[in-house]
Amino acid sequence: MVTFAEKLTRIPHYEAGTDSVAGARAQTIGEVAQLASNESPYPPVAEVIEAVREAAAGVNRYPDPAAAALRRALADRFEFTLSGIAVGNGSCEILLAAAEALLEPGSNVVYAWPSFSMYPHLAAITGAEEIRVPLATGYVHDLEALRLAITDQTRLLLVCNPNNPTGTHLPADQIASFLERVPSRVLVVVDEAYVEFQLVEDPDTTLELLARFPNLVLLRTFSKVYGLAGLRVGYALGSEDFRLAVDRVRQPFAVNRLAQAAATEALRHQDDVVRRVERNATERLWLAEELAHLGLSAPESRANFLWQPLPAEADEAEVVDALHARGVAVRAGAALGGPGHLRISYGTRTENERVAAALGDVLAR
Repeated sequence: MVTFAEKLTRIPHYEAGTDSVAGARAQTIGEVAQLASNESPYPPVAEVIEAVREAAAGVNRYPDPAAAALRRALADRFEFTLSGIAVGNGSCEILLAAAEALLEPGSNVVYAWPSFSMYPHLAAITGAEEIRVPLATGYVHDLEALRLAITDQTRLLLVCNPNNPTGTHLPADQIASFLERVPSRVLVVVDEAYVEFQLVEDPDTTLELLARFPNLVLLRTFSKVYGLAGLRVGYALGSEDFRLAVDRVRQPFAVNRLAQAAATEALRHQDDVVRRVERNATERLWLAEELAHLGLSAPESRANFLWQPLPAEADEAEVVDALHARGVAVRAGAALGGPGHLRISYGTRTENERVAAALGDVLAR
């Protein structure tokens, strides 16, 4: 019998949001409301689709391993040094590469919990220790508790902001105060996959911190606000040392030709980003009001999803199952570290009307 690495027993199963169950049970209902994966409900602009079509004619050739055009476009967009920009097959690939480059047995990684469900993979694949710090009241990061959790063995600290799955956000000045007290030997990754959706401050405010803190990396993605989840493009802004490290431990040609073309073109359409953020804000307010009519309240979301606590008497698994049967796909909180909750992505008005009606019906029963 083939013997596989012992670490496989430690790596948790990543349970992706899916509409397959809802689709199987809702064939007579009509289109499924896909509100489980925090995807954009809106397709890319026509120019992005055309860029993909043109790039498809050259897929007999490998993509640019340096993703030079995309990295130059990011450098121009953020007025940031090209040498400090890493791109990857989604932000998850950069996270995993950062773990490979930094962590090993005897070291540790610190992060809040519940937070992004990929974080537990980092210690598991490297043999490092993980230190989970509970969120504070209001489902927000407890930055002081995170700081106190740092040990001499800590090499990596993660702050998801806005936090997935709770949707809460910390302003840049709080992040800056925190970084001032973190040892410079600890790499801090601020995971900003949803940062464009928060309206507290300019999403680019945190870029100003990069010059002050060489141990800071900002992690972002094209999967959410740019609507390119199916192509998998993420990027990191940080030091040249960080980029060189993650590039060394991962496979070449990480970002495919179509993805590079789509992301490069998408950066030229910031007006589309503004429209998507405005639509999301409108639907966020609308759905909050509808759920309030059902007697439900949730932490104020700064993302494109909400973290909905369920009534004490409700069984989470039964509620999720019943919503699926009604053609509405949402994420169960138990799989994300928060039993007794639902994570519901904001969709179109039609999809949001559907989830509000279905949730009201399910809870009433």
